[in-house]
Amino acid sequence: MSVIVPAVAGPLLAYGPGRRLARGRLVTKTGEAAAGLVVTLGRPVTALAFLLFWGAVITAVFWPVGLLAHSLEDAIDWPVLLWVTERRNPTFEEFNWFYTALGDRDPLKKVVVVAAVVFAVLWRRRFWIPLVAILISFPFEQYVQAILTGMVDRGHPPTGLGSYPSGGIARVVMTFGAIALFIALTWKLSRRWHVVFGTVVFVLAAYEGYSRIYTQKHWITDVISGLTFGPALFLGYAVAVCILAGRYPRPGPEVVAAGEEAGEGAGEQRPEAVPAA
Repeated sequence: MSVIVPAVAGPLLAYGPGRRLARGRLVTKTGEAAAGLVVTLGRPVTALAFLLFWGAVITAVFWPVGLLAHSLEDAIDWPVLLWVTERRNPTFEEFNWFYTALGDRDPLKKVVVVAAVVFAVLWRRRFWIPLVAILISFPFEQYVQAILTGMVDRGHPPTGLGSYPSGGIARVVMTFGAIALFIALTWKLSRRWHVVFGTVVFVLAAYEGYSRIYTQKHWITDVISGLTFGPALFLGYAVAVCILAGRYPRPGPEVVAAGEEAGEGAGEQRPEAVPAA
């Protein structure tokens, strides 16, 4: 179910609420505000300002969510922990210990560095955009999560050291989400492919959450919170990257002129085409 549900829900969310949100008034107003800031401050400063603003918003939203999760520890977390303890299978547990390492810091640091270098080469003269944007995804998630962990201070289950919210899930979403985002920015792909990449990231994150419960590294409320915290944090990161890359808001004449004066090339929609190997 942890694979099937996100595999089905991903496309449904993308073609349903996701499409309505993208065409909604909030996105339009955000684009207008971002366009004004781009004209005044330039794309790099606007992208950084939005990223910091979004980190503050996520912290403000998920702080009370964490307090709620802490209050449900006796009612939900302990019964689930005991239920899992009684039903673990040694062979399946070994697989989950292998899979859950996907969300650990050390392997994902390497993935982030390799992805940043690869896309920097692909983007050629605009190499600095993926180099900076992909590398910053890791510390951005790390510090926002650390702030929330300190504010909520709920501790961890006796069987593991996982805290609120699940950082493994959020790191999977941020790392592989950043790669999927830059694939979409580098090559002209149909919306169907965008949905496929997004769904794959969603499935990876959902099973990461399941593996954290099965290996008893996290309370279940930490995992549920991580499954919302990770995508919510990535949403703001993706908007900031699109602002930096000149893809959002759609550059009108005034925005293009301002970007050209600042030497940013804001009118460029994507890097030069890369021939297939």
